Amino acid sequence: MIIGVVSDTHLTGRSRKLPPDLIEGLRLADAILHAGDWMTLDVYEELSRIAPVQGVAGNGDGEEIIRHFGMKRVAVCEGIRIGIVHGHEGPGRTTPERARRAFLEDPPDIVVFGHSHIPLKEQAGSVLLFNPGSPTDKRRQPLYSYGLIHIGDGEFTAEHHFFS
Repeated sequence: MIIGVVSDTHLTGRSRKLPPDLIEGLRLADAILHAGDWMTLDVYEELSRIAPVQGVAGNGDGEEIIRHFGMKRVAVCEGIRIGIVHGHEGPGRTTPERARRAFLEDPPDIVVFGHSHIPLKEQAGSVLLFNPGSPTDKRRQPLYSYGLIHIGDGEFTAEHHFFS
């Protein structure tokens, strides 16, 4: 199973579309996870044309997106538990710390988060912390990015994909 991982798309209306490099990179995905700051449900609709989408709202999202997705969830894909949260709320001094702490009571195998726009793949005990970065708003990062998680036989790997 291949899971596309996206966050912080920050699109504002139908005049902007997701980048072709992202769309092409997700074309083999069986599912897509979005870790918030969609800004518009148009992003959900566009991603849904590729594969089924699950996600959460971020601090930049309005009430419609918050009602539709909520702020935190756990997706189970082929037995692997993936916690999804934006990472802007809760105790902790850094975004990865806040994301990890959001699932302390029942830790998943992977915590997918966003907010910082900084790609990260880091093991924290038994949990993999994974921030895909942003495919549309790289801020101080040299490249735009998204992630792919590959799941098979009860195991997983996660990787970033970068583009200009």
